[in-house]
Order: sequence, then C-alpha cells, then structure tokens
Amino acid sequence: MVEPPVVVLSVFDEEIHVRQHLRSYIRSSAAFVAAFAIAGGVAPTAHAEDAGADLVVSALPKASPKPGEVYDQDVVITNKGTAAVDGVSFRVRLTRGLDFPEPVGGCSYSTVEDQVRQAVCEIDEVVQPGASIKTAVRFKALPKALMEAVEYGTGKTGETPGEGFTDSYRRLALTADSTADLVAVGDDTEALAGDAQSVTATLRNDGPGWIRNQESDDQPALMVHIPAGTTATEVPKDCSPFGIDGPSAPGGTPGADVYVCTPADHTIEVGQSLLYTFMLKIDADAKTTTSEVKATSVYDIHPAFDKNPANDKAQIHIAIPTDNEEDPTTSGGSTGGSTEGGSTTGGAADGGSGSGGHGNDPQGQAAGGTGSGGGSVTGTLASTGSDGVPAVAGVAGAAAGLGGLLVLAARRRRAGTGAS
Repeated sequence: MVEPPVVVLSVFDEEIHVRQHLRSYIRSSAAFVAAFAIAGGVAPTAHAEDAGADLVVSALPKASPKPGEVYDQDVVITNKGTAAVDGVSFRVRLTRGLDFPEPVGGCSYSTVEDQVRQAVCEIDEVVQPGASIKTAVRFKALPKALMEAVEYGTGKTGETPGEGFTDSYRRLALTADSTADLVAVGDDTEALAGDAQSVTATLRNDGPGWIRNQESDDQPALMVHIPAGTTATEVPKDCSPFGIDGPSAPGGTPGADVYVCTPADHTIEVGQSLLYTFMLKIDADAKTTTSEVKATSVYDIHPAFDKNPANDKAQIHIAIPTDNEEDPTTSGGSTGGSTEGGSTTGGAADGGSGSGGHGNDPQGQAAGGTGSGGGSVTGTLASTGSDGVPAVAGVAGAAAGLGGLLVLAARRRRAGTGAS
C-alpha cells in the first residue's frame, strides 16, 4: 500500500507535517486564526515591544583643543518612543588628559577605573514622545592632553547608561593640539666571549602629552635589535619577536634577532621610563658588537604625535676584549680604578693604553696613553738610578711585566663577575 504524500505548511513560523487528506482542514483553521487577529482578538507581538520610551542623543562635533582650552557644546536628547520619560540621568566620562572645568549643580563627580573622570547629572524634566531637550557637555584639555576620548549620554528610557555604546550613549575620540616625545635609550657594557651578559633598553616619554592610542592597536613601542654574536636567552614578557611588519610570536620568546616591546596597558605617562632587560649569551668567538634600539610603534610606524625624531634611536654596545688586545699597564696601579660602560675611568690615567675595550673611544684615550704623573715606564725609570742602574732597571722591567699580568687577570675577573 502506498502512503499519501506529506505536505509541510508554516503557520506562525512553526512547521506542521500533515498528510494529504488533512490539507483542507489546515487551510480552514489558518484562515480562521488570521481573521480573528485582524478583528482585534490577538495583538501583534511586535507592537507590544515597540511601546515605551526611546531616547536618542545627538553626536558631538569633533575638536582638537589646545591644552588649557575649554570645549563647550550642547547635545540634543530626543524621545523617539511612544511613552514619556520623567527625568533623565546623563553621564559624561573623560580620559585622563581631560577634566571638568567646574562643578555643576545636580551632578555628582568621581574618578573611576584607569583615571577616568566621571560626572552623572540628573535632569529633572519630562520628555514626551517626539519631544527634545538640550544639555551641555563641557570639559577642558589639561597640559598633558593628547589622544583622548569622551563618553556621554543616557539610557534608552532615561536611566544611567550601562557599558557599551548605542544611539543613547555615545563616544567622541579627539586628539589635542599637542605632541609627545618618545625617546630611545640604549646600554653600554662589556662582557667576555662565551659568558652571559644582561643589557637594558629603555623607552621614555618626554611629553608634554601622555601616550595611549585610543583608536588603534598600533601602540607605542621600543624596537630592540639583538647584537650580532649574541643570543637572547631571557626576554621580558612585554617584548615579542618582530616579523615582517609586526609581532610574530608571544612575548618572552627567546632566540629572535629583533623584538618589539610595549607596555602591558599601552600607556606611557609623561616622564615615565619603561625598562626592558634582556639576558644575552655571548658567542665564544664574538667580537665587540653594537646594535640599534628605536622608539617606534608595534608595527614599526613612526608615531605622528612625535615631532622630534632626533632622539628616536640609540645603541646597545657590548665591548668584548680579546687575547690579542694590548694590556693596560700603569706605574700607579690600576686596581683602584672603576669601569663604567666599558671604558676605564680610574687609575689608568697614569699610564697604559686605557682602552678598556674602546680602542677608538676619545674618553678612553684621554684616560690612558703616556701619563705625566709617573713618567714613562721605560727610559725615565732606568735613567734615575745611580750605581747598579742595570740591576734596578731589570727588576723594574720584571715588576712591570708581572703588574701587566695582574691587571689582565683582575680585569677578566671583574668582567666575569659583572656577567654573572
């Protein structure tokens, strides 16, 4: 026996499966329901949802205020709903480079998360359907103003707004007529081949504006090139390997040649310095090496707000002495000298080469060379004896040779200690 075909009908968005012989019954039932709805027996659901107030806030005009200037504009609140609103709670939030000029009656003020200043103002008016009211939005640009944002508005039915943006609660992004100066700072140190050595690169904001890009993920950053002949074995968690045009791996990943470092909250306050310390393994055959650090952005784009590119770049310099280097000697002794940034600044002033790993460093050359305090190690000392001069000269020569070995050993111990 062949079953009758099944027909699928849709009534009020529900699929009803019936057999062919029931088709006439379903049609008559649907016609009855439709007639009943038209007669007013059933109110359409969509109309019930549309009932109520619907406040809409107009958009503020864009601006680029100078630090110290006051922004003062009205917004229009219109009720596009079907019910009246009795009282409106209007909220304004300002990022940290902006502030309210003075307190206004009916408003309560506070500072919320991330140094955002907030005002909640109660407007005691009835807004009928189709009617509008005006209220002012006023703020001033502080000396550190730069990339800012303003949130303003109310809830759909006049309540204090929640989070997120709608036609009732809006956001205005603005850039103050100001600048900020990103500065890159490198490091100057020394190490022994085969050892480990830490280096620190720094990103600083010299102002006058604070820095956080409110409209893009291309945040301020410091690009760090790892010196040739070394390998990054420990990396700050805020530093990611840099690929062709942006970060290419999670922060803290070792072994890359180039890193891009950025603050976790993407914020650099005026005068703030962000330090990023890397631990490097020096190759066994490494020579003195230099690399670049650069103030830039996450995608290596020069920030438009930075009008002083002269201080965007700096160097990491690692002096690595070799066995073929001329050893510093001194008649006054070098154990009391101090070494900073790879150049000797202490007792080498009385003699020796004073190179300290910087053979072409003017400061190192001034500290070394042939000094006048103790005379030349050879010649002058030999000519000052009386009887038995050759013996004295011989002893002096041996002492000078031993002193050179001691200086070399002391220098290597110091370098080794600093690298640990």
